Amino acid sequence: MIRKLLPPLALVGALALIPVATATQAAADADTYKELETFMGVFERVRANYVDKVDDHALIKGAIDGMLASLDPHSSYLEASDFKQLRTTTDGNYGGLGLSVTQEDGTVKVISPTEDTPADKAGIKAGDYITHLDGELLYGLDLDEAVDKMRGPPGSAVKLTIVRPGRDKPFDVTLRRERIELRPVKWELKDGVGVLNINQFSANVGDQVAAALTAMDKAAGGKPVGYVIDLRSNPGGLLDQAVSVSDAFLDRGEIVSERGRAKDDIERFYARPGDLTGGRPLVVLVDAGSASAAEIVAGALQDHRRALVMGERSFGKGSVQTVIQLDQERALRLTTARYYTPSGRSVQAGGIDPDIVVPQLSDPDYKDRPAIREADLRRHLIAQNKVDDKLLEKDDGVDPRFNLTAAELEKKGVKDFQLDYAVKALKRLASGPGGAPRAR
Repeated sequence: MIRKLLPPLALVGALALIPVATATQAAADADTYKELETFMGVFERVRANYVDKVDDHALIKGAIDGMLASLDPHSSYLEASDFKQLRTTTDGNYGGLGLSVTQEDGTVKVISPTEDTPADKAGIKAGDYITHLDGELLYGLDLDEAVDKMRGPPGSAVKLTIVRPGRDKPFDVTLRRERIELRPVKWELKDGVGVLNINQFSANVGDQVAAALTAMDKAAGGKPVGYVIDLRSNPGGLLDQAVSVSDAFLDRGEIVSERGRAKDDIERFYARPGDLTGGRPLVVLVDAGSASAAEIVAGALQDHRRALVMGERSFGKGSVQTVIQLDQERALRLTTARYYTPSGRSVQAGGIDPDIVVPQLSDPDYKDRPAIREADLRRHLIAQNKVDDKLLEKDDGVDPRFNLTAAELEKKGVKDFQLDYAVKALKRLASGPGGAPRAR
């Protein structure tokens, strides 16, 4: 780490600047000490004069939480159960309802439900507001407290009161908590097309993707004509797994780069030779719930012209969080870098724009339900590459391909319009002269 931050030549320059830097640093330190004195003054007055006796630990933790919350939505301080929950979540085995949530103006808002979890089976959708748990108002609680109330022993029931934009009245949904053991990778064959569903980038997902591709090849009696990589409602996960999954479909080139505060603090990740699909055509499906690691995969395959990206603009979380363990029970989750796609795009707050926009017509509420993205979160990091989609968003004409209702699609046997559209498009893409499959 020392070599990375201070290479030998930089050490010489640092020594030469010591007389000038010392005066500047001393002034900065004086300002910092003055601010710390103010903090300690407030701390002592609260301890001495607050109407009820207060716990020192609670005050200090609240100060740390407030400090990190003032930075961005993803930096946080983790203690005991929260730290344990983070580790078990990245391992892909945890307890709860299966919801990714954020906080907006004191209310809990759903980013996305995780597939095959109680929340997903109950029909909870991105953009829903959770106002009450078992009749108890959640407004005003911090996010950790609200999430803690949603947790409980597997098998126990909890009633959520939901406010859904487009609906006239709130409604209640009763869920039964489960021990959620994620199956992050699932696959199936549809009309000769391999459909690979990745719902989270937890540990070992790269290996599971490779195994799924092998299983699909065996089931197809060869290689499928192409593959749909379904990353919808995938909240992200581990960076190394996003790199591993991207590598499975690329033969060469950069996958993603991380860039920290310093100009020379750049780390790049590259694909190794060998495309596990043999160059077959790819379609990547994304939506407003596709975030972070899912956007790394979509952006890498899009920039290398390796895949067509379809669906809706993704969430737009282009920042990297490093978990710094402070001791056995405490850790700091700190935003330390932005990531960039191979062409140098920052998706922070802007997201990945699909090559072909395909609305989810199978969802009867999709027109009235607003999509929640990184740009909607308070104190989100600003992208260093400006994103302006206002001209595109002014196009409100009805695309004749997308004029069917959810009920009409159901009569035709189409339960997932986006996936159905992707499979049909990929079959057309894979067919060369005479209908023979062709490789990209």
